[in-house]
Amino acid sequence: MGRNLKARKRANGKLVRKSEPDELSWCKLSDAELLGFRICDLKVRIGGTRLEQNVEKLYLELSSRGLRFRPHCWLSEDWFSPEGVPGIAIPFYLAHPRLARLERNQMLDVEGGTQHWCMRILRHEAGHAIDTAYGLHRRRGWQRLFGRASQEYPDFYQPKPYSRSYVQHLEAWYAQAHPTEDFAETFAVWLKPRSGWRTQYAGWPVIKKLRYVESTLQEISSQKPKVRSREHTDSVRRIRKTLGEYYEEKRFRYGVEQDSYYDRDLLRLFSNAPEHANKLSAASFLRRHRRELRQIVAHWTGQYRYTVDQVLSEMIDRCCELNLRVASPPERAERDAQAMLTVQTMNILHHGHHKMAM
Repeated sequence: MGRNLKARKRANGKLVRKSEPDELSWCKLSDAELLGFRICDLKVRIGGTRLEQNVEKLYLELSSRGLRFRPHCWLSEDWFSPEGVPGIAIPFYLAHPRLARLERNQMLDVEGGTQHWCMRILRHEAGHAIDTAYGLHRRRGWQRLFGRASQEYPDFYQPKPYSRSYVQHLEAWYAQAHPTEDFAETFAVWLKPRSGWRTQYAGWPVIKKLRYVESTLQEISSQKPKVRSREHTDSVRRIRKTLGEYYEEKRFRYGVEQDSYYDRDLLRLFSNAPEHANKLSAASFLRRHRRELRQIVAHWTGQYRYTVDQVLSEMIDRCCELNLRVASPPERAERDAQAMLTVQTMNILHHGHHKMAM
């Protein structure tokens, strides 16, 4: 919550800081105790936190591009920019280090937890907000390049990793998810200071989209937004569910729901032959490299680490059931395990268990 010790009183002739009771009531609790708190009772806010600095940085970037538009920001359950509201919702767990720690403990990751990561998402969401504010998706030029915003939002998408018709900004080739995501991603690349997009995307078909964004934003730079709603959709002040309920829902959303069978691939990677019975168990090997595998695969697939970890857990359980052992050199086994985990995680991506919240 940043600096919450502004109230002062005089004691023994000295000024002392008085802590706000709202923070002291929960920030030092254990995870188990904290999970019982309702989100609306946390009393978190953007002001006075690192989030405020990142939002101000976003405003400076918009100003440097000559834009007068400033999307308003508020705290909610997740990252999103609502339809009809030219603003940005930011997940509440980024408003206090204790909540960020709980998020990591529950989900193995903190989306937007670093300044670099946070700014990437803020630029993306600002693209949605400015599209809403000026109704850009209604323009023929927008529709000709990006498609129709009215197109049904997919439950899942199958990206083409090597396509040069889309920018590469957020993970999982997110620009390919929907025309509105394509615009938001293109806007984010254009907005980022010193992104070098003219050089990076020279000769790519997507350069037309970037030039369109630049010319359109220059055109509206001094205009007032058509949509000026300041609504705080799904604000934390109105979320009465407990943190425990929130994480139960979130783990279900990003978990691995369908039954998965990895026998064929696991038997290629490891062995249950009698001559390898004295070698390291495959389950122990995967547990030993679990953190590194999870981090690498999550980075390259764009999946939540929690989702990757769920796939890895199923692989480990099946290794135990099949009594598999590591028969190949450790370096090769680790490389092959990373490849297999990536493939299985991408299968989850293609079957609709990926992030589509922004």
